[in-house]
Amino acid sequence: MMKKYILLYCLIGSLGLAACGSTDESADTRDTPTKGSINISVDESFKPVIEEQIRVHHSSFPATKINVSYKSEAECFRDLQKDSTRMIIVAKGLTEKEAEFYKSLLSYKPQYGDLAYDAVAVIVNKAAKDSIFSFKDIQEILSGKQALTAVMDGKNATSTVRYLKDSVLKKGEFGKNVVAVNNSQEVIDIVAKRTDVIGFVGLSWIGDSYDPKQVAYLQKIRLSRIECTACLEKNIYAKPSQATITRGEYPLARPLYYILKENTAGLGTGFMNFMSLERGQLIFRRAFLAPSKMAFQKRLSTIKQE
Repeated sequence: MMKKYILLYCLIGSLGLAACGSTDESADTRDTPTKGSINISVDESFKPVIEEQIRVHHSSFPATKINVSYKSEAECFRDLQKDSTRMIIVAKGLTEKEAEFYKSLLSYKPQYGDLAYDAVAVIVNKAAKDSIFSFKDIQEILSGKQALTAVMDGKNATSTVRYLKDSVLKKGEFGKNVVAVNNSQEVIDIVAKRTDVIGFVGLSWIGDSYDPKQVAYLQKIRLSRIECTACLEKNIYAKPSQATITRGEYPLARPLYYILKENTAGLGTGFMNFMSLERGQLIFRRAFLAPSKMAFQKRLSTIKQE
């Protein structure tokens, strides 16, 4: 009888240890704000600045791994419906109807918010005759009323295409002179070779004066000046820059949003917080975008020597 009790106690103990081991293993595989691995999808027009965000995040939190795919905005939103994708970074947030749709899939609403302000930069070859355009000029080029060939990073599904259709053409259609290439890099390459085209790319591809590769681009292309539509004064034309975006002078500015599927604090929350707080906002600022979460101001000061 005593042997039976001993065997019973051993069996219960073994089952208890197995259960504890299972719980610990599950806890170990679950990501946290500073540990684990997740998949995210990012609008290709934001690739340069998000590459830098991820690089600094990984160096700061070596126990994390953010696996990123760069693709069109429409593909990012399709990824958001998949279990494997935790976060997307795109140029628009969610409407209430869209938020309710994702809630029906997930049983909770995704979090979303802006991180910074980017711009659609209008670029021309260094030897092009014109690099100053009114807002009406841009509308007429995109609609085909002016025959200048317009090159962009896709035809139907990218954030640049959607923004230009919605905000410039007011949901009108592109003219036959608008041509699509595979990505932003190809837009820059074509404009660098041809004087008879005009290109449209995200500012983070061409606006960082600390990036040797982007500085080299500016030996072959120019950032165009576009008419300020919000200025009280007439005939104000602005290049895309951190300053002109912040002051509302450059008319083709757009937000950069995160959309996050987490109802508990995981690595997606950690990365979102990183981009929203000082270090991440400084990375946006250094890339010459306009940070939306923190204002960085220069203050002049003098030191009085005794």
